[in-house]
Amino acid sequence: MKVIFLFIITLISTPSFATMALPDQPPIPADNPMTPEKIELGKQLYFDPRLSISGTVSCNSCHNVMAGGDDNRNFSVGIKGLLGDRSSPTVWNAAFQTVQFWDGRAASLEEQAKGPLINPVEMGMKDHKQVTTERIAKIPGYQKQFKKVFGGKITIDNVAKAIAAYERTLITPNSPFDRYIKGDKKAMSKAAIEGYETFQKVGCVACHQGVNFSGPQLAMGTGFYQKFPLFPDADLEKKYGFSKDLGRAKHTGKDEDKGFFRVPTLRNIALTAPYFHNGSVYSLEEAVTIMAKLQLNKKLSRKEAKSIATFLTEGLTGEFPPQTMPRLPETPGVALKVE
Repeated sequence: MKVIFLFIITLISTPSFATMALPDQPPIPADNPMTPEKIELGKQLYFDPRLSISGTVSCNSCHNVMAGGDDNRNFSVGIKGLLGDRSSPTVWNAAFQTVQFWDGRAASLEEQAKGPLINPVEMGMKDHKQVTTERIAKIPGYQKQFKKVFGGKITIDNVAKAIAAYERTLITPNSPFDRYIKGDKKAMSKAAIEGYETFQKVGCVACHQGVNFSGPQLAMGTGFYQKFPLFPDADLEKKYGFSKDLGRAKHTGKDEDKGFFRVPTLRNIALTAPYFHNGSVYSLEEAVTIMAKLQLNKKLSRKEAKSIATFLTEGLTGEFPPQTMPRLPETPGVALKVE
């Protein structure tokens, strides 16, 4: 996987860095074209708790598409009530992220989809073979669908491709900001416009730019990372413990990766509290104040923080496509053995 470390702590003056509307369609890999049948299969798999060892946890458990795409918890609850160690990122618009997870360890949605299935805290399956042979392959409805979509091959790669195809439908275009940047100057309120101007002036666009407000549009598999905190503050560290997480170094084992995280999207940020990788901050206005201090070494006034939070809330909340719970394929007369 390619990695780019960008140390940007001053305002990038080019206006186009933060003035990009969300496209109507995310990047789609050549080896995983979208079809209605594949999307529907992926949706069923996304909502199916039988893909977990206990039969109680689905992808949607931690990334709730009926809401903001996360679970509004500090740490998500996996099998047997076990807690994860990072706050769940939103799945909405994740298709525009060039790498996945807080540490960027997955280069694609397909790769990301495989991880939680065999994570001992999340869905807990012992390996991917157990997912395909002991669960999915024993459900007649899935047998028929995989035959139709993939020629009958129930492999973990095809499971991941189906889930990723569904996730690429989870985009929220046409936010007030998108309409504003396309020329509708009445799409955002005066307060939101002022907040956008403050957002640029303070320097937030140094990192939160591009179509997803999560960095420049790099090639898929190339991560945009930033060290956090960049300007440590003893009082904030004592209160929130941001540096307890080694960030990307937890995955790579490299000292130079300590404290580096993938820059998260700001789209629909008003709906995904609590904030930061450890879910330790419950207020968006407070999160804005903390970010300015730790990343830009700036102390915002209450007015500035409120102004930016107004832009994020009113400007970057997009239009959510309707979601309906899928009918899951049945196992007539029998039940799958769960642990």
